[in-house]
Amino acid sequence: MKEISEQHLSEPGLVVLDITAAEKDTLRLVVARLEERWATSGPAPVRRVPGRAGVTGRVYADIRRSGAGG
Repeated sequence: MKEISEQHLSEPGLVVLDITAAEKDTLRLVVARLEERWATSGPAPVRRVPGRAGVTGRVYADIRRSGAGG
């Protein structure tokens, strides 16, 4: 994955989440649940890392703002 940009952490309340799950359906469900609570960058591209179990995705979130569910 790319390095985390300073821009994505430039203010309190901005976070970068790297999520690892057993398979892509679980990863997508977790991201959907985060979107209900906070403003996020949306569905994370799913990546497989050779030699590592599961799949990974990165989400950018602003925990100061409500998401679609709030």
